[in-house]
Amino acid sequence: MKTSRLAYGLLALLVLAAPEMRAGVTLPKILADNMVLQRGQPVAIWGTAAEGDEVTVKFAGQEKHAQPGPDGRWQVALDPLKASATPQEMTITATNAAKPESNGETKLKNILVGEVWFCGGQSNMEYATITPSSGAPSAAASDPQLVQEIKTETYPQIRLFRVEKQTKIPQIATNGWTDCSGDALSQFSAIGFFFARNLQRELNVPVGMVGSYWGGSRLEQWIPPEAFTKQPAFAKEAAAPGPLRIDTRAVGDYYNSMIRDLAPFTLRGVLWYQGESNIIASNDGPHYADKMQALVDFWRGIWQEPQLPFYQVQLAPYLYTSRTTDYTADKKTQIVHTAEELPKLWEGQFLATRIPGVEIVPTTDLDSNFKNIHPDGKRVVGQRLANLALTKIYGKTTPAWQGPTFDKAEVNDGNFVVHFTNTGGKLSTRDDKTPALFEIAGADGVFKPATATISGDTVVLHSNEVKEPTVARLGWMETAQPNLVNKDGLPAYPFRSNGPDWHPTH
Repeated sequence: MKTSRLAYGLLALLVLAAPEMRAGVTLPKILADNMVLQRGQPVAIWGTAAEGDEVTVKFAGQEKHAQPGPDGRWQVALDPLKASATPQEMTITATNAAKPESNGETKLKNILVGEVWFCGGQSNMEYATITPSSGAPSAAASDPQLVQEIKTETYPQIRLFRVEKQTKIPQIATNGWTDCSGDALSQFSAIGFFFARNLQRELNVPVGMVGSYWGGSRLEQWIPPEAFTKQPAFAKEAAAPGPLRIDTRAVGDYYNSMIRDLAPFTLRGVLWYQGESNIIASNDGPHYADKMQALVDFWRGIWQEPQLPFYQVQLAPYLYTSRTTDYTADKKTQIVHTAEELPKLWEGQFLATRIPGVEIVPTTDLDSNFKNIHPDGKRVVGQRLANLALTKIYGKTTPAWQGPTFDKAEVNDGNFVVHFTNTGGKLSTRDDKTPALFEIAGADGVFKPATATISGDTVVLHSNEVKEPTVARLGWMETAQPNLVNKDGLPAYPFRSNGPDWHPTH
C-alpha cells in the first residue's frame, strides 16, 4: 500500500507534537532535556498521570509531591532556584500501590537555571538569524558581521525552544530545547537571539528563549474567544450569536497549536513584535490597546503570573498606502489604506503601556526603506529590548531604551509648548538641524508645519498660519522618522496632543 507524502508529513507532525509520554507520567513538550528553568521565582512543573498515582518531583535538593486531579492533571511548584550553569537532572516518578505495574520514572537531563523569556508576534519577530522565513530575509542578509560572529563565538549558556508553525493538531510541534548553535540558531528569531546574547553577557547566567510566532498573524489569533469575552471593550462581539468574531474575523487560530501547552512554564517576561496585520486587516488604531489588554490579561492568567512583563516593539515606518492586495474578510472589498493608520496604531501601542508592566522600544530610526515591511536593525531592536529588561527588571544601569515621550502641552504667547519625558536631561536632533515633522492646528483642525525650537525638555512650536494653536502633533504619517532625540540618541515617539491619554496609571 502506498503512503502519500502528506500522510508522512502529518505523521511527523504528530510525533513532534505528542507530549512526552513515559512510564507513569506524561509531560508537556516544553518540560524536557536541555531546558532552562527560571531562577528566583516559584517554578511550575506539571503533567498528567493515572488516577491514584502519587507524583514526586526531585530537583536541586528539593522534593515536591502531587496527586492527579479528576482530569489526570497534576502540578507542583519548585521553590525559587538559584542560577546555575552546571547541568542538573530532574527526576519525576509516579507510584501507585494499587497498580504497581504502572509505576514509572522520568529523568530530564542537562537542565540549567537562569532567565527564561518568550518572544512572539508576526514576521518581524519570526525574522530569523540566518535562514530566511515567511517571506522575510534573515538578519544576516543586512548584517554581514553577524555571520562571522556566529562562526567564531559559542553560546553554551543560551538554550532555544522554537514552536513549529502549524494548526492541524491542537498541541505544539517542536524539536524541543536545543543548544544555541547550528540550524536551531539559524532558524530562531534574530531579535530573540540578540536579546538573549545581550542579557546573558550582562547577567552572566543561563538564558532560555521560547519562540512562538507566525508571519502575517493578527493579535486576535494568539488568544482564544474567552480572552475577549472577559473584556468590556468586546461586549458587543461577545453578545453576538455564533462563534466569536473580532472585526468580522475568526480568533484563536494559533492558540491551541502554538501557545496553550507552553503555559504555565515559568517565564521572566514576554517580548512582543506584532501589529502590522492589525493595520492591514482591520485598521485597529487606538483599539489595538484593547486587544493588547485581552492578550496580556489572558496570558498572565494561563502563565499564573499576574505581573508578567510585556515588552513591545514599535512598528517601523512603512508605506501601507502602497498596498493594493488587501481585502476584507469576505474577500469582496479592497481595503484602501491611509497615511494615518500607522500613527494611530502607534497610539494603540502606547495606550497599551497604561497596563502595568507593558513597555515599548522605538524603531523609527532604523530603516529608511519605507517599502520594506521587514526593516533592518534587528540587532538594535534586540539590544534595546535587553536594555529595557536590564533596567526595569534587573536593576542595571544601561544605555537608554526609550526615546523622548510626549508628556503635556500648553499655549504660551501664541506658541505651542510641548513637554517631553525620557530626555536624559537633553533634547537635540540627530542631524543637527531644527526639529522636523512637527505640526500645529487651531480650532479648525487644519494642521500646518511648525517651526520648532528646543528649550530644555520642551520644544516650542510656532506657525504664522496658526494664530491660536490648540493642538500639536509629531510624525503623524506612515513614513515618520523624527530627528528629535534624547541624550542617548534615541528618537522621539510620534504623538498627537489631542489623542487618548497614554500616561501610565501605575
